Amino acid sequence: MAGNRSGSFRKGIAIAGLRGGSGKTLISLGMLAAFARRGLPVAPFKKGPDYIDPAWLSHTAGRACFNLDTYLLDEQTVINSYLANNSDCAFALVEGNRGLFDGFDVEGTYSFAGLVKLLGIPLIIVVDCAKSSRTTAALVRGCPVSYTHLTLPTNREV
Repeated sequence: MAGNRSGSFRKGIAIAGLRGGSGKTLISLGMLAAFARRGLPVAPFKKGPDYIDPAWLSHTAGRACFNLDTYLLDEQTVINSYLANNSDCAFALVEGNRGLFDGFDVEGTYSFAGLVKLLGIPLIIVVDCAKSSRTTAALVRGCPVSYTHLTLPTNREV
């Protein structure tokens, strides 16, 4: 699958981290709660075999959270699930697992970056920048260099 370059998929946003424990779920929950307060229905999705985070995402969004994992499901099934489970929403929020490029092997097979590419949705990277400044900026700026298909908001878009 080439991903969503044609704009045919529904609107969505991906929430990723540079590692597990970086605060992805906290940010995702905050975003879902803010949208719910404004009356905007958002479909939550989670990558990876997890049951705790999807429960929190479901509770906060007020609707079921579905798994989108290309290790467990083939690409067409992932796309079909994404489309079928957010048809009545303003957009979808897809939370990643572990680090953005971490996957099954050293090439990052089945990584969240691959899922983001498949769905063709923009990406927000959550970064724990405690005790760091410019080094964190270098890490984040290196993400699109490492995987050129990623769409990160620029200063003008924020």
